[in-house]
Amino acid sequence: MTVDAHTHNLHATDALIAVEPDTFFPQPSQLYSVGIHPWHTDTITDDDLTQLRQTAQHQQVVAIGETGLDSLRGAPLGRQTEIFERHLLLAQELGKPVIIHSVRTSQQVVQCCRRLGITMRCAIHGMRGNERVAQTLIDAGFYLSFGPRFNPAAVLATPHDRLLIETDDTGMTIAQVADAIAPTLQLTASSLLAVATQNLQNFIQYTMSLIPPLRG
Repeated sequence: MTVDAHTHNLHATDALIAVEPDTFFPQPSQLYSVGIHPWHTDTITDDDLTQLRQTAQHQQVVAIGETGLDSLRGAPLGRQTEIFERHLLLAQELGKPVIIHSVRTSQQVVQCCRRLGITMRCAIHGMRGNERVAQTLIDAGFYLSFGPRFNPAAVLATPHDRLLIETDDTGMTIAQVADAIAPTLQLTASSLLAVATQNLQNFIQYTMSLIPPLRG
């Protein structure tokens, strides 16, 4: 079962592997999210967005992202917002959830989703904000995905059915991430892994019902 909600390790197992359209080379039995990272938005062309749309329709792509907004890096926020909203509308059209990168932009992210009427599930990946930021996102219906660096108060503020865990680009295993986070929740690592696995399954469940079983 898939448990790692976000990784850039192309050889990871039991993981949702994040790639960009030009690095999507699907391997048997792997699941992917595809998107244009906010850091790369200053060089994006219409051809890149066309390639995103084409890649996003592949049966092994079960989520859109990572996409989002970053106030510290990438194109000006106006351009980032335009590209982020293209991702959101594509996700809504295809019926696929969204993996979101947000750095000091949680309010803007929520506003974009509300303005466009997005009903697909959305997850903030690499959540490191405090409990106030976490509550804002939870109230807006988001899942929160935590990696090795996290705010314990934000973890505690997250309902168990909205909590995901991830390795991102750390080189750690998902078991090591669970070992790091579980004590904050007074859970065993194995219990946290079970919770995270079920939550990730729920997160991508609708998408998975649309595609044939993977082989290999």
